[in-house]
Amino acid sequence: MSGERSSWLYKAGRHLGRFCFGYLGRLEIKGLENVPPHGPVILACNHLSYTDPPLLVVTIPRPLFFVGKKELFGNPLTRLIMHSFHVSPIDRSSSGLDAVRILTRHLEKDRTVVIFPEGHRSPDHTLQQGMLGIAYLAVKSQAPILPVGVTGTQKISAWRMPLPLCRLTTSIGPPFTLPVLEGKPSREVLHSIADMIMERVAAQLPPEFRGAYGKNASIPREASVA
Repeated sequence: MSGERSSWLYKAGRHLGRFCFGYLGRLEIKGLENVPPHGPVILACNHLSYTDPPLLVVTIPRPLFFVGKKELFGNPLTRLIMHSFHVSPIDRSSSGLDAVRILTRHLEKDRTVVIFPEGHRSPDHTLQQGMLGIAYLAVKSQAPILPVGVTGTQKISAWRMPLPLCRLTTSIGPPFTLPVLEGKPSREVLHSIADMIMERVAAQLPPEFRGAYGKNASIPREASVA
């Protein structure tokens, strides 16, 4: 099966999302020409709400592959939906290494994987410190990284997703790759890589959304991996 092939439900959901976000909302897409047409891609995006993944599915022209907590697969209906939208279950108690392994396998098949480097939805809608999972994945795979910023989704609760009635923006920056590192990178190097990626994501957001990566902001160091 081709890494770029999607289920009928994914395609139908994408068309429905285009209608809801484009006609019942005010969707603006910037930088669509920056999306690589083929090959492995790590899409790094800020995380405002549950609406972020559907918005990315609608705006990115390639099939996207996600990871999600295993609790989302608790019944047959949600399990079908998750699998149809290329979501793989992970155990969040595995310190993020489970997610890195799954996403690496997708990248080896030339797929586009989505990672929210903050690790969770931002409580105040501003960019939080990037966790080390994004750095591990980028170093391990050497795949191009596509920085994306979304805004507007923080205004939409899950039940309002089909009727957004607000402005939504997806801003896609130029892809970039990391320099090849010799040996095992230190934790300090991984922090620097994570910060560099987050700064590229921050550049796709309005100043008031940049949070920890805004001008003159100090970035606290934590031990989390993903």
